Amino acid sequence: MLPSMRTARRSSSPARLAARALSSFALSSLALSSLVLTLSACDRGAPRSGPRASVRPQAPAADHEQRPATDPSGGAKAGDSGQTGPDDGGARKAINAKDALATGTQGAVTSAEANATDIGLAVLRRGGNAVDAAVAVGVALGVTHPSAGNIGGGGFMVIRLPDGTSKAIDYREMAPGKASRDMYLDAEGRVTKESRLGPRAAGVPGVLAGFAYAHKRWGSRPWAELVEPAVALARDGWALDPDHAEDLEWGTKRMDEYLAELKSKLEAEGATLDPVDKRQLETLIKSVEATIASFRKPDGSAYQAGDVWRQPALADTLEAVARGGAEAFYTGPLAKTMAERVQAMGGLWTAKDLAGYKPIERAPLEFDYRGYHIVTMPPPSAGGVVLRQVLAASEALELYKHDWDSVDRMHLYVEALRRTYADRNLLLGDPDFIKIPMRTLLDVSYMSERMRGIDPNKATPSSEIGAGVEYKESAQTTHFSVVDRSGMAISNTYTLNGGFGAKVQIPGTGVTMNNEMDDFTAKPGEPNMFGLVQGPQNAIAPRKRMLSSMTPTILEKDGQLRAVIGSPGGPTITTTVAQIVMQMIDHGRTVAEAVAAPRIHHQWLPDRITHEETLDDAALEGLRAKGHELKSWGRIGHANCIGRDPASGALQAVADVERDGGKAAAY
Repeated sequence: MLPSMRTARRSSSPARLAARALSSFALSSLALSSLVLTLSACDRGAPRSGPRASVRPQAPAADHEQRPATDPSGGAKAGDSGQTGPDDGGARKAINAKDALATGTQGAVTSAEANATDIGLAVLRRGGNAVDAAVAVGVALGVTHPSAGNIGGGGFMVIRLPDGTSKAIDYREMAPGKASRDMYLDAEGRVTKESRLGPRAAGVPGVLAGFAYAHKRWGSRPWAELVEPAVALARDGWALDPDHAEDLEWGTKRMDEYLAELKSKLEAEGATLDPVDKRQLETLIKSVEATIASFRKPDGSAYQAGDVWRQPALADTLEAVARGGAEAFYTGPLAKTMAERVQAMGGLWTAKDLAGYKPIERAPLEFDYRGYHIVTMPPPSAGGVVLRQVLAASEALELYKHDWDSVDRMHLYVEALRRTYADRNLLLGDPDFIKIPMRTLLDVSYMSERMRGIDPNKATPSSEIGAGVEYKESAQTTHFSVVDRSGMAISNTYTLNGGFGAKVQIPGTGVTMNNEMDDFTAKPGEPNMFGLVQGPQNAIAPRKRMLSSMTPTILEKDGQLRAVIGSPGGPTITTTVAQIVMQMIDHGRTVAEAVAAPRIHHQWLPDRITHEETLDDAALEGLRAKGHELKSWGRIGHANCIGRDPASGALQAVADVERDGGKAAAY
């Protein structure tokens, strides 16, 4: 079975067969194909004894039924009889930062930037619904949160309609038509930097197409009305807050480094380069220089907090989108111009790629956990599958019986993550291109069996499951949440992948290119920028969507909305969401308390716990004593969430301000 090899059983269970395929971790196509076929065969076989998340199974109920909370966040207070875990109230951390909390009854918005939040709340006040507000917030973040929210990216949206039904919109980027499996390997088979830097790193963006799809289906206000506030922000400018001034400085330093590499290449190889390649390199250099200039003052110095930053090129692009709809971005003169300029830099986008992009409405992944109903995103987001497996592991290991801050709970949680991320990295991908053994992966009994190999006193070396690698770069995604007066709720996560994406804009458009192609498997067994080692299931193919960790999630109880949850953070996204969900359900914490608590993460490879600096020293020592390697990671995630009191219907918006700014607003 996939947990520790030390307790392997003699049965030919799916978990044991998976372990046989993985034990040497050669990560060959043959080995991975065998593993997938094995689990797929189990999928097609007789029903297993456990319930199935894909058909809304009934998970075991909580030990004590939770009564309606009196706090507007929707979580039970410490000491309430409804609390299902130990009374760990003394360890709870309050959120006191400015703009971090807002309470209302008619609507709520929380996002990574104050202007975007205010724009969304204004839409709700004017009578717009949650989808209208989400579109306005999402486009505004493309102006005010440029490290992650630019319209050159993609993401996922989970929607809960007023009647309680749910929808999932996949607007993940797609590989260009000219993409190929080995496009990022050099002549010696080594992975190049082109999956992370420059125009070849960019998938075809889906942000505007996704927003337009949701708006057409469920929006109520005119499209132009929702985009125009972002146009004004870009054209007239806005006063930078400290967090975003710091973001711009960080991003331009990375761009400086990239520019230096390009210039060195031109100097060293210019005389021998093919004329077309040389011309593309020279154009790329000019484009990166122009990108850097757009993020700095005219004199070349860095913007400071309080400075007004204007983006006239992006304003022109957004104005075209406001007038012509999302179609203006994907077809017509703007699309033709973008494709030509991307190709001039050596990129792969074509006008056909842009015109052919379509968002997909998928069936949400829905399951029950201890009396609550959870709605989240299916593949090509890995987040929903991982969240389901983590919560199934929590039931199998009875994590809810441990104090939240106890070393024993953290150890068992990490051991569950170690095994869950093995499935995530090796078995998941774009369901339109590969066969995913979903029934098996979501089966509670499958997860229960996998947990059998966990030693409660000692960490399982990941070498028994795979080999370790290193993190490479920070994660830059962004999440926002919206709830309106009718109960419609939006959980939306979208991204450029790395901070400021591919570190280059399409000249003259203000559109920052993503570097989402790095989320594909460039080479089986090689880590991507987040240290994730993935298999052939996620290999590059034309028009394929790369695997993601984004986990927009909605929490329900007794048919009523209880919380809207999500976070950025690369592979830490799902573990952040899982920790918030478990704190609210298992320990009766409010959404504000759950967001404020220290976070930890493990992703199978590299074999170490990543933890926030605020984690207690005694906990760190306890985890080391159990054999865990630890690394401090400053902050993990940026969870902008909304809780709802089931008794009064009051909403509490929480912005994770202390980790990375933002604003919560409600009325």
